[in-house]
Amino acid sequence: MCIIGSVKEDLSIEKRISITPECVKKYTALGLSINLEKNYANHLGINDKEYEKSGASINISKEEVLEKSNIILKVNEPSSDELNLMKIKSILISQFDPNLNKEIINKFIKKDINIFSLNLLPRISRAQSMDVLSSQANLAGYKAVIESFSQFEKAIPMMMTAAGTIPAAKVLVIGAGVAGLQAIATAKRMGAIVFSTDVRPASKEQVESLGGKFLTVEGSENLETKEGYAKEASEDFKKKQEELLSETLKKIDIVICTALIPGKKAPLIIKESMINNMKTGSLIYDLAAAQGGNSAFTEVDKIIYKNGIKIMGERNILNKLPISASNLYAKNLYNFVLNLYDKENKKININLEDEIIKKTLVK
Repeated sequence: MCIIGSVKEDLSIEKRISITPECVKKYTALGLSINLEKNYANHLGINDKEYEKSGASINISKEEVLEKSNIILKVNEPSSDELNLMKIKSILISQFDPNLNKEIINKFIKKDINIFSLNLLPRISRAQSMDVLSSQANLAGYKAVIESFSQFEKAIPMMMTAAGTIPAAKVLVIGAGVAGLQAIATAKRMGAIVFSTDVRPASKEQVESLGGKFLTVEGSENLETKEGYAKEASEDFKKKQEELLSETLKKIDIVICTALIPGKKAPLIIKESMINNMKTGSLIYDLAAAQGGNSAFTEVDKIIYKNGIKIMGERNILNKLPISASNLYAKNLYNFVLNLYDKENKKININLEDEIIKKTLVK
């Protein structure tokens, strides 16, 4: 029998889980067995009895789960201790970043463990139900707006009162990918005037459909990969973008940074000189902090004050929405396992002719 296992993440850095009770029922309906570490999701208010009622087996220790399981589901890459406990020829499915984990990848290869990273999913329609980057980025964009608005010390929507009018806050969203578009939609719904910029010209229509104003760099080039991700801009583009942003930032109240390039350091977009020209009381919320940040002075999990400007960096904003994030992530994982699973023969089939399997297998 194929046994799926999952153990607790390091709660000091990650509160999301990989299997919910709802997904346990789906796995067991396929004939798969589920093993979980004791108190697997207690921190989210989900006790072991709820998992057992759904059909999971609860094991006392992490060692027991890893030694029994053929497939391990995790949010982040396993520790060296966890790797040592995993069975030879087992499968790991997580958000593994192969660009940052060369050393541990070699250890997996030596142990003949197959690693699948959902960060490498191809952008095709069949993979949409497994797309963890989109499901998690959606929540990140929403929460970035909520967090930044809670730290901003003025009202967001325009308010007309007998004592006078409060103008609507002006928000600039840098990067119009999934997180950026959700940030635009959320900020707009809350009454802000929203602007956005992105290196991909195709983003203009999406931004405007949400009620945002797209800042177009004169003579801009198409900086979109065939997979739909942003690629690094040329020096000429960066210079033109810098000039446009410098002028725009003088009138902006809140900046939300979401620009990332897969596998690379986040591009530095907001320079020190730009920050010096921003209005006192303005705020920068940098979702790219863990990859270096889009803004000068960004520090992970800190609020930095520069000339009356707040600069906030977040390592893992999804820890502030762990239940919603886990529900979506667990469904993404289930759909990926379903694609791997041969129902007729009741076994996992690593079919390298399947584009999803081929692209996500880390070699």
